[in-house]
Amino acid sequence: MGIGEIFQKYFIDPIRYNQGYNIVNTLTYAIILGLAALVVYKVLKKLGIKYDNAFFRALIPYMILGAFGRALTDATIIPRSYLTVTPGIYFLVFIITFSSLLITHKVSEDWRKVFLYFGWALVGGELLLLLFNLEKVQFNFDALKYFIPFVTIALMTIYLLSIKLRLVKKNSYLFYAHFYDATTTFVGVDFMGYWEQHVLPRYLMDITGTAAVMYFLKFAVLMVALYLMEYLQETESDKELIDFIKMVMFILGFAPGTRNLLRMLMGV
Repeated sequence: MGIGEIFQKYFIDPIRYNQGYNIVNTLTYAIILGLAALVVYKVLKKLGIKYDNAFFRALIPYMILGAFGRALTDATIIPRSYLTVTPGIYFLVFIITFSSLLITHKVSEDWRKVFLYFGWALVGGELLLLLFNLEKVQFNFDALKYFIPFVTIALMTIYLLSIKLRLVKKNSYLFYAHFYDATTTFVGVDFMGYWEQHVLPRYLMDITGTAAVMYFLKFAVLMVALYLMEYLQETESDKELIDFIKMVMFILGFAPGTRNLLRMLMGV
């Protein structure tokens, strides 16, 4: 196959026909994400924008913005296009977020608050879209009768593990985010009739017969990644970069989990 045919088969068709991910596009997107994260980190450092708790909190509405927008696309409230489904929506939300960050940082001394409020205003716009198009949504709150007990068990498990395991205690917010995501996948696939789009989770679910395997996969990947980051950390500059990478890891758990939950609640 030529380059055009490869691109069509592994990148265009999976989006056009909602086929989910394959090994080729998964590895490609992972490399792009890693490089993009490093570039953004370098740019922020050059501009003197320090990643801290206030910055992290200000990013929360933008994480919800992407998740909500993806769910609205599934509900046909936002037109489906290459920029409103995965992975295009990640690029779109990144452009919105990064542009908002640079502008608010330049025009306001209290830029974190302005950046935060602007993010919530964008989420509010999505909420208005939903309210004006309620006829397109068939709310299904049955998902909560599965989600609430299982997510409670999952989060309690993380709490108990944090008592015994130092890496879990030190990075509990990452485990909470990814076990939240794992719960939405487990509930969606095992109880609500959804299917898994990612290659490795789909393979493991086929072997085990249950999406509960996501808890074990998430835990194993996080433990290995955190151990390696701790092992490689030597300087304060390393710590700043690792903290930034952990923020990206949090987004990769919290945003998909929120999108999954919203989809189930909206019945799409």
